[in-house]
Amino acid sequence: MSNEIEIGRGKRGRRAYSFDDIAVVPSRRTRDPKEVSVGWQIDAYHFDLPIIAAPMDSVMSPDTAVALGRAGGLGVLDLEGLWTRYEDPAPLLDEVATFDSARATARMQEIYAAPIQPELITARLKEIRAAGVTVAGALSPQRTNEFWRTVVDAGVDLFVIRGTTVSAEHVSGRAEPLNLKRFIYELDVPVIVGGASTYTAALHLMRTGAAGVLVGFGGGAAHTTRVSLGIHAPMASAVADVAAARRDYLDESGGRYVHVIADGGVGRSGDLVKAVACGADAVMLGAALARATEAPGRGWHWGPEAHHPELPRGERVEVGTAGSLEQILFGPGHTADGTLNLVGALRRAMATTGYSDLKEFQRVEVVVSPYQPH
Repeated sequence: MSNEIEIGRGKRGRRAYSFDDIAVVPSRRTRDPKEVSVGWQIDAYHFDLPIIAAPMDSVMSPDTAVALGRAGGLGVLDLEGLWTRYEDPAPLLDEVATFDSARATARMQEIYAAPIQPELITARLKEIRAAGVTVAGALSPQRTNEFWRTVVDAGVDLFVIRGTTVSAEHVSGRAEPLNLKRFIYELDVPVIVGGASTYTAALHLMRTGAAGVLVGFGGGAAHTTRVSLGIHAPMASAVADVAAARRDYLDESGGRYVHVIADGGVGRSGDLVKAVACGADAVMLGAALARATEAPGRGWHWGPEAHHPELPRGERVEVGTAGSLEQILFGPGHTADGTLNLVGALRRAMATTGYSDLKEFQRVEVVVSPYQPH
């Protein structure tokens, strides 16, 4: 049955769904939430929580990466952010949280124009390693060739290559593009790469040897790509499409499993639940963790798209403060809006529908049920 609809006589489009458009359906069995496992493993690294912090300055500092790691998740530091451009970024983080919205983009462009210092990349990653947690850092595809050796030499455990969209077939007549397949083959650490939002793009990334694929394009709270570029990928359909690519690549490769990580549009606990239900092994959270009292953004949230020197495709948004990192992850919750106790909500959803672990929960029934808030 075709899912295409007619836009006009000369154009057809496939209907796609966001997390708000779907709902998980209870089954015949229920479980005790305390008997549900939400752990997962990528390569040799096991995590108690299927939560990865987005490499964004408003979300991750070395301290918050350590705190999330000790809680059972994975913190990814932005190795092109303020922590690798300035010895002490605290005054600049204070400024970003206080300056007038009318000049926010221009001022951030000025702040982020400072050069990346390789010695700071080394220092920040070693600071996280000294705490005894899994070390992860992120570079954009454009900067990977320049700084990857510094990152690996600093002792990173998981290498993240993250852009608004990342393809295995980038074409450029000006400079030699990053050859992902060769790069990943020669690298001695697992690589997570993305974003991708279609079956075909994800399948090609899986064929490069990536350990995980980030799914999403412009769906985060601080993105404006739909407005500025006209590009958007509704997350429920994107995750389900990439999960199908994972299934087919598993057969094609003779059993190699590539992890699917939903990145964008997972702002509240219900979105986390539906991301896993659509096939995600884990989620990468930005705004949800930017609401923590410990977050570097001080209640504000922004990504690298917000300070792009030529074409900003994001903005600084006020997400507020919901509670401590502990409360956001494990509660107790004192609001009913899905901002607190994310892990408890996932456990309860899995228990309510009768599933005992994340892989099982990916098979849960879902329905198209657009949500219309009053």
